[in-house]
Amino acid sequence: MALQAVRSGRINIKLACSAFGVSVACYRYQPRLSSENAQIAELLIRLTHNQRNWGLGLCFLYLRNVKGHRWNHKRVYQIYRELELNLRIKPRKRIVREKPEPLIVPAAINQCWSMDLMHDQLSDLTRHSRQMNDKPAQYFAEKSRTCAKVYRSMLNPIPTHSTADCRSQSGL
Repeated sequence: MALQAVRSGRINIKLACSAFGVSVACYRYQPRLSSENAQIAELLIRLTHNQRNWGLGLCFLYLRNVKGHRWNHKRVYQIYRELELNLRIKPRKRIVREKPEPLIVPAAINQCWSMDLMHDQLSDLTRHSRQMNDKPAQYFAEKSRTCAKVYRSMLNPIPTHSTADCRSQSGL
C-alpha cells in the first residue's frame, strides 16, 4: 500500500512508510538471490532422490564440503522445508513384555519356597550387602555375596528341605 501511495506521486517514501507502519528498509528491500534459491532447490531434489536416507544435515554438509557452496544452513533449511523433503521419523519398536503368570499357592508347608534377592549399600558407598528376602531361605544371607554364589548354593539346598521347589522374581 505504501508502494502504491508513493507511485501515485501524492506522498514521499518516508511519510508513506510511517503512515502504513512499515520501515523504510522494508520498503526498499529487493530479494536478490531467487536464482540461487532455484539452484539450491534443484541440488537438494537431486541429492534426496539419489540418497533417500539423507536428511538436511547430510545434504547441507555435502553441498558445503564436497561441492564447495558457501550457503547459509538456515537458507538451505528454508528451501528444504518448502520442498517438503523432510524424512519421516520412524517410531521406536516397543519391547513386548510377557505378563507373569500368577503364583500358585502351595498345598503344604515346605512344598515351595518363594525368594527374592535384595541389595543394600551404605551411604558412603563402601560396603555392599546382597541377601535373600525370605525366612526359609535366610541361610543364604551373606555380605557381598555374588549372584553366582547364591545360585550355586540354591542348587545344593539344605538336606531336610531338598524336595522343596524354589521360585523367585529375579528369574533364577
